Amino acid sequence: MLGSEKYYPKFGYIPAIQYGIKAPFDVPNENFMAIKLNEANTEIKGIVQYAKEFGI
Repeated sequence: MLGSEKYYPKFGYIPAIQYGIKAPFDVPNENFMAIKLNEANTEIKGIVQYAKEFGI
C-alpha cells in the first residue's frame, strides 16, 4: 500500500519494510505500508511484483 504515513497507521498499517517487504521503486519507507490480515499467515518477504497492467 502506498499512502499517507499520517492516515493509514490509524488502521493498523505499518511500514512494509518491518515485514521484510520492499517496493520495486524508490519510495520513502514510511509511505510504503502493509498490514497483516491473518495471524496464521506465514511470513512473506521480498520485493513486491505488480501486475503488468500497472506499468511498473
